[in-house]
Amino acid sequence: MERLQKFIAEAGYCSRRKAEELIKQGKVIVNGKVINELGVKVTGKEKIIINGILLKKETKEYYLLNKPRGIITSVSDDKNRKTVVELINTNKRIYPIGRLDYDTTGVILLTNDGEFANILMHPNNNIDKVYLAKLDGVITGKEINQLKNGVVIDGVKCEKCRVKLRKKDTKNNTCMVEIVIHEGRNHQVKRMFQAVGLNVLKLKRERVGIFTLDGLKSGEYRKLTPKEVAVIYSLR
Repeated sequence: MERLQKFIAEAGYCSRRKAEELIKQGKVIVNGKVINELGVKVTGKEKIIINGILLKKETKEYYLLNKPRGIITSVSDDKNRKTVVELINTNKRIYPIGRLDYDTTGVILLTNDGEFANILMHPNNNIDKVYLAKLDGVITGKEINQLKNGVVIDGVKCEKCRVKLRKKDTKNNTCMVEIVIHEGRNHQVKRMFQAVGLNVLKLKRERVGIFTLDGLKSGEYRKLTPKEVAVIYSLR
């Protein structure tokens, strides 16, 4: 037997955290009984209804997408803009793990496995998120050290990170900087550079943990291998 919220997440309905919220809100019914407390365990043979929908355990799917610029990292968009989900050819109800800004490109993972998503996003797992930023201006050694030691955003200090100048163009007063973070705060990379007086012209996420863009052009995607999925589950 396993906890109800874990079963819901593994069925691909939502993340475990969201499942816990649904249970507390009394929106989960097991064999005709409303469940509103955590701790209930199920075998998987029960009739589980969430918000009036009968839960069916789906086959898990995992994708790595090279997100193009101008695509929304969401399942849907009220402004009818194209989303990352629309780029994946599947009939499963997948969703993106984390977010990339509208104008940010690069690695984004999508799945219908809530547990897998939770492992990747959990801060305790310290999964590398590697970005390449084109900056308006040439970064100095002092600014690099400020970023490495953690700048303050909205009164909260960022964790220490790795920063490396890859290339500088003094003629056009721009540079390319690699930055590696573990957090996932809103617009974090752009705001970190802004904190030291630099604006980001372009931003690309090159790697998340073991996942890179190797072999993928902008807008292309591939399925994850069973070995790759197992590596992430080993982090639990």
